[in-house]
Amino acid sequence: MADVEPSSNRGVMIVLAYLWPLALVPLLMEKHDAEVQWHAKHGIVLMIAELILLFGYIMLTSIVSLATLGLGCVLSVFLVFGWVGILALHVVAIVKGINGGRLIIPGLSDYPNRL
Repeated sequence: MADVEPSSNRGVMIVLAYLWPLALVPLLMEKHDAEVQWHAKHGIVLMIAELILLFGYIMLTSIVSLATLGLGCVLSVFLVFGWVGILALHVVAIVKGINGGRLIIPGLSDYPNRL
């Protein structure tokens, strides 16, 4: 089996893989590059996990806000730190991907291999 040369836009596709719904672009366009496919699937798995966590946090904050008349508003300020953490996670994943590595997150990084 002949080795397939990586495409010239591999770096761009890896960046797109970790930009939430834009992960569909490398998933659909780079079918011949297994590494880009893995990063695209990993980006989609991360997006789904982040949306689930965000929904859960918003529900928790809403319930606490209703129960304590305002403490939930204070908790919602911490959401900014969560977004900074998510941004940092994506930046690390992009840098590792461009350098030829993979960011392995226990419990989540097994799913791209199953898709």
